[in-house]
Amino acid sequence: MTTEKTIDTAALCEQYQMNTYSRTATLVRGRGSRVFGPQGNQYLDFTSGISVLALGHAHPAVVEAIKNQAETLVHASNLFYTPPVGLLAEKLSKIGLGGKVFLCNSGAEANEAMIKLARLWGSQHGGKYEIVCMRQSFHGRTIATLSATGQSKVQKGFDPLMPGFVFAEFNNLDSVRAAITDKTVGILFECVQAEGGVIPATQEFMDGVRALCDEKGLLMMLDEIQCGMGRTGTLFGFEHYNVKPDLCSLAKAIGGGLPLGALLATPELSEVFTPGSHGSTFGGNPVACAAGLAVLRVMEEEHIVEHAAKYGELFRKGLEQFVEQYDDVLAVRGMGLLLGLVLKEPRAKDVQDELRAGGLLACVAGPNVVRFLPPLNLTDGDLEEALEMIGDALDIVFGGEEENA
Repeated sequence: MTTEKTIDTAALCEQYQMNTYSRTATLVRGRGSRVFGPQGNQYLDFTSGISVLALGHAHPAVVEAIKNQAETLVHASNLFYTPPVGLLAEKLSKIGLGGKVFLCNSGAEANEAMIKLARLWGSQHGGKYEIVCMRQSFHGRTIATLSATGQSKVQKGFDPLMPGFVFAEFNNLDSVRAAITDKTVGILFECVQAEGGVIPATQEFMDGVRALCDEKGLLMMLDEIQCGMGRTGTLFGFEHYNVKPDLCSLAKAIGGGLPLGALLATPELSEVFTPGSHGSTFGGNPVACAAGLAVLRVMEEEHIVEHAAKYGELFRKGLEQFVEQYDDVLAVRGMGLLLGLVLKEPRAKDVQDELRAGGLLACVAGPNVVRFLPPLNLTDGDLEEALEMIGDALDIVFGGEEENA
């Protein structure tokens, strides 16, 4: 009988899967903040599936919800009502923008839905369709969301991109104002540019964009796919700023590890989509929605968002010691438990490799930013262990520099 220890998983993937990812390790099991390889090797996971596993791996409440729903009803399509879909939509509406919800399977799909709703609304308001996006943003890899992404490195070779997207500088209100025309329908951005370098929006920028949208009759469209659901220390990133958008996309953490995305709208925009204007065969899958309900229940009962805020500050303070210790470490950026260690030189990949060799998994956010996305229920022990591993990796990469004079 074949077991996980006898399968050469990497070889199979290399031979039979399209070469779209740069992977470095084989994982076969996860529990809490730990993941394990086929030979029993283990890692402390500070990627959380790229901000997906807010409660860590195999959280008992999420596992139970998935098992119970899988034994009841796995799929029905959106030709029919199912209880998990209604309950999750109700929950997301009440904690979100107060309007209706469109459920889908991923962040790219949620952003596609947001773009389509904005264009449909714009067609009803003078034929407006252009969306102002931000340079260094990331919104997905479909043609529309790729066209809305402000990074040429992920767009290369996919011309012609979809028209209707113009770009401004993030945190620069003058740049945004200059990009607005009589064809502009909305302004799309992230509260924290996670893939673009872990750069938070400023309060001035958030207030200014909201005021611009109100003044000119535009839609404020926020991508909360990576920074939402407690990651920044509030349930939604925009709550830090006391600013409310018109549309908001979610994914990643809301599914507890299963594919799930959502578009949230205000009541004023909730009737723009009508039957036949948008849809998804698998969107609002009952199993994924059951997992989503379990995630939200645990977040409330265990005060996960408050925990993330507290441990985000502790983690930031721990990382800031490396700024003092190493000339090659310039700053700590981010919010809550979405934090980036900014390096002087483009050596984020070197640090990432050394972290993995030492037993800690982390992401990068460009050539000079190491990105950390630990579970939101992070423990003292995991935090202490991670900081020790980060210090060891920096010693190896930067030669054990002494404290700055």
